[in-house]
Amino acid sequence: MKNILIVGAGKSSSSLIKYLLDKSHKEHLFLTIGDISTENANKLIDNHKNAEAIVLDVFDKNQREKYVKKADIVISMLPARFHIAVAKDCISFNKHMVTASYISEEMKALDAQAKEKGLVFMNEIGLDPGIDHMSAMHIIDKIKDAGGKMLLFESFCGGIVAPESDNNLWNYKFTWNPRNVVLAGQGGAAMFVQEGTYKYIPYHKLFRRTEFLKINGSGNFEAYANRDSLKYRSVYGLDEIPTMYRGTIRKVGFSRAWNIFVQLGMTDDSYAIEDSENMSYRDFINLFLAYSPSDSVELKLRSYLKIDQDDVMWAKLVELDLFNPKKKIGLKNATPAKMLQKILQDSWTLEENDKDMIVMQHLFGYEMNGEKRQIESSLVVIGENQTYTAMAKTVGLPVGIAALKILKGEIKTPGVQLPITKEVYEPILKELENYGIKFSEKEVPYLGYNPNNVIG
Repeated sequence: MKNILIVGAGKSSSSLIKYLLDKSHKEHLFLTIGDISTENANKLIDNHKNAEAIVLDVFDKNQREKYVKKADIVISMLPARFHIAVAKDCISFNKHMVTASYISEEMKALDAQAKEKGLVFMNEIGLDPGIDHMSAMHIIDKIKDAGGKMLLFESFCGGIVAPESDNNLWNYKFTWNPRNVVLAGQGGAAMFVQEGTYKYIPYHKLFRRTEFLKINGSGNFEAYANRDSLKYRSVYGLDEIPTMYRGTIRKVGFSRAWNIFVQLGMTDDSYAIEDSENMSYRDFINLFLAYSPSDSVELKLRSYLKIDQDDVMWAKLVELDLFNPKKKIGLKNATPAKMLQKILQDSWTLEENDKDMIVMQHLFGYEMNGEKRQIESSLVVIGENQTYTAMAKTVGLPVGIAALKILKGEIKTPGVQLPITKEVYEPILKELENYGIKFSEKEVPYLGYNPNNVIG
């Protein structure tokens, strides 16, 4: 049997494990699923004879090497910063590797060794990054092969709550790592190019410069700019393209409300708050407001941010129970970002039967035979429940499909890579359609970049 080592059994691993277990009899697979705790892995395996859950501490070199040696391919579902130790073991013991994470500089540095040993190190093969790359390159290559010249590429993706489970004023629940949501957009200005002009949006302005979208009959959305859209020009072979923009999708109104937290400083992760564990939600809000011997926290906040009492923004803050003097944060030496995350998780965690939704849209503007054209490509995926979410499905299935195709020699070009070649994206996109992950494409009038869509 072929042995697959999966390192990490978090929220995004459910559909990955199910896919490989469903294939295990026909393809003669055995899964070893390692995590610091086996509770979730055992639940997902459900006594399947072709899998076992093991306690695996990725920082324990001897233990890690023991299981990498036994594997034919390693799938790392760990946070991105922990991949490199596993990757170096894969180089040492001649094992292929798959991750859903962005390629780090440390990972990139292993490219020559991977090629020399004939190893496929596939990265960025989840949702975003992953399905976004593959679906974009599918159409970009098609346009180029037909003699077209790319003029515009805009790409948007978001994980939100499905309409049937949307029961809060924010129209949002956590479908992936809450910490990444709280810290989104930090670490430098958002960078992109529009009509040949470079644009930069600093973090404190990011959530007031959003673009409006209508997606495949699923409603109205907004998107804020991702941190660096410029690097994808060379990745996609679009170095000369006049417009390149990538953004994160939310329901309309989310960004304006989120901007309140940004302006107050509640998303800051650079310092710890003293006595944070004993603070109430109300105390936390008051940290960022001026002292007053008479004014209430509510009055100070409304005055500072110029929010009317009948504004829906105010209702959103009240809904989170932010002014409760009895609810405790309960986290020691926590940063403002960690304290905010704790508060939001109390309100935004998916319930057992809640469904999430993935929405993605690409816009391709191009010139063909002197005529400017535009293609709109959209994807909507609805999850099943709290475990088999749309996020887990769209992250885990491409990872599993890629791993199996590498094992079978159907993807064989070696090196550290992302899924932008036809050898990779064509068969994976085709198989994803069997699981309801299929894009809807249509020709629309060429509009170019529309500045009226952007706030601020």
